[in-house]
Amino acid sequence: MSAPPERTRVVTWDDPRAGLRAARSMDGLAFLRAMMRGEHPLPPIARLLGYDLVEAEEGRVVFAVAPGECHYNPLGVVHGGLLATVLDSAMACAIHTRTPAGGYSTTLELHINYVRPVTLETPPLRAEGRVLHMGSRIATAEGRVLDGGGRLYAHGTTTCLMLRGDGGAEAGGA
Repeated sequence: MSAPPERTRVVTWDDPRAGLRAARSMDGLAFLRAMMRGEHPLPPIARLLGYDLVEAEEGRVVFAVAPGECHYNPLGVVHGGLLATVLDSAMACAIHTRTPAGGYSTTLELHINYVRPVTLETPPLRAEGRVLHMGSRIATAEGRVLDGGGRLYAHGTTTCLMLRGDGGAEAGGA
């Protein structure tokens, strides 16, 4: 019996520092909209996992992802980490839509509830994040992962610490 064919996935990405520099000079919503237009690259994690920013308005962001075999865990379903990552991105970016130029945040707490499994048969999913509270130091958001028919797959909340100045990866921050 011959071995099954090897599966591969090639991932390419742009230098994330270019986007970081642009993010510092623009308010959060303008930056995310520029990213949607292709003026700034998606972050490497989005390329790695295969999700895209598809909607951005003040206080609300939507990412889309199509579950694939490369997302599977050993039990034959999509690993919950995919939904957690896309949901974390949607909620944090919803908060980012309300940050001024030079502002950013970092996740302090993330809570996810999974309500049904995701498999190759699951249609493409949308992770929507919405701001619940926007303070000067703390912001909270909620999010949902839904298919096109409105079926819920996961939901969650996040708490983010609001920061200003020279943070981010280049300064050693999160």
